[in-house]
Amino acid sequence: MYQTQKAKTELRPVTSALLAQTMTFLGMSADEIRERIESELSINPALERIDERICPNCRRPLSEQGICMHCSAPKSEDDKNDIVFVSPRDDFMLPGYSSYSDPYQNEPDIDSVQREDLPTYVLRQIGPDLLEDQKKIAAYLLTGLNEDGFITTSTYEIASYYHVSPSEIEEVIELIQHADPLGVGSRDPQEALMVQIQHLSSLMTIPYGTREVIENAYDLLIHGKYREISKNLSLSMKQIQMVEKFIRENLNPFPGRAFWGENVIPNDRDLETFHQPDIIISYLNDDPKKQLIVEIIMPISGYLQVNPLFKNEYRNAPETKVEAWKNDLDRASLLVKCLNQRNNTMVRLMQTLVELQSDFVRHGDGSIVPITRAQISKMLDVHESTISRAVSNKTVMLPSRKVIPLSSFFDRSLNVRTIIKDLVRDEQKPLSDAKIVDILTGMGIDIARRTVAKYRAMEGILPAHLRNMVKMR
Repeated sequence: MYQTQKAKTELRPVTSALLAQTMTFLGMSADEIRERIESELSINPALERIDERICPNCRRPLSEQGICMHCSAPKSEDDKNDIVFVSPRDDFMLPGYSSYSDPYQNEPDIDSVQREDLPTYVLRQIGPDLLEDQKKIAAYLLTGLNEDGFITTSTYEIASYYHVSPSEIEEVIELIQHADPLGVGSRDPQEALMVQIQHLSSLMTIPYGTREVIENAYDLLIHGKYREISKNLSLSMKQIQMVEKFIRENLNPFPGRAFWGENVIPNDRDLETFHQPDIIISYLNDDPKKQLIVEIIMPISGYLQVNPLFKNEYRNAPETKVEAWKNDLDRASLLVKCLNQRNNTMVRLMQTLVELQSDFVRHGDGSIVPITRAQISKMLDVHESTISRAVSNKTVMLPSRKVIPLSSFFDRSLNVRTIIKDLVRDEQKPLSDAKIVDILTGMGIDIARRTVAKYRAMEGILPAHLRNMVKMR
């Protein structure tokens, strides 16, 4: 009994380290992973890179065309499933080149709508206020934000990763919550609203009862049950209406979806362009009627392994070097496992995403299926923060050769924004936001006027009166 308990105790730190580092790898871009590996190779004699041209999946030799004929082919003639596999990076030296496309075609259509992402934007604000030990915690929290800007991992879980007290995690969360956009890093809409109330209370008058309504009757408020709120909190109907109006006009329960930084007004000077996609999607044999081929590009060429010579030498290591050499071996083994786990997670994610969003990949924004990271996490039986990290900092080249952020696969507003663009494009006279709401409602799309205004702004479409002035010139 004692030995069994001891074995479990000894395995725990290794498992925790593997999980924590794998999560870190998932949230990193290919360039960041490459730098991390190069740095480790330069200082760790136990880590070795083999520059053989073999498939990272099945270890078979690669063909002259640079692809694995086994992993990139259907399992049988009758197999209609999409094909997802990991490709060695040196097959993609040309921007946008795919082994299933003509390498002499024009360069891909680079979609450069993405600027600095939200985690980077927030971390840049709070960085000067963070202690050295808090920076890695802040980075972990921020890269795990979901699309609403909420933290999805419990404080105690994060505290166990970093072997600190929950109160230390809460200190970092509080710093994040008070950055722009206010409330980002909260656990739910109520907490986000309370953070915003706290900030605004020093700048403006808050209607009486606002805090109480948010804390104790938020669910009733969003369902319009004013009479029940009035009875529970002893507030008049007029007071509740004033609270509702204040929240609607001044607060945002989903800070991750708010405009922030330079996202409000497009600035063409500092646009980030995607020169090397992380994932390339094409058609089998360039035939749009056939299944999709999804190539997840390896961050490095060749493959990593624990150096067998160093491993053998460790058995005869001098007593003064045993601990240091063991540390080198453990770090090398951990890095190899983390990279493999990262690739496995990306393959599982893309298999599910491509199956769900096949129409979006083939036909464009108007065909996107509304899905969330939480839904995908349940389908794959992983934590939502795992999906958030796997999606962050990744780009995809579609069969149209357009390069987009992987997060676009979760953009539930894309199809509605596409409809709005089409309506404005075909309008005989400028449609007001209210008129667009009426049209969308007639199409079975329930949407608020302020949401239409937001989507219109995201697409760079002027308000109706300004569009009218442009047409009159």
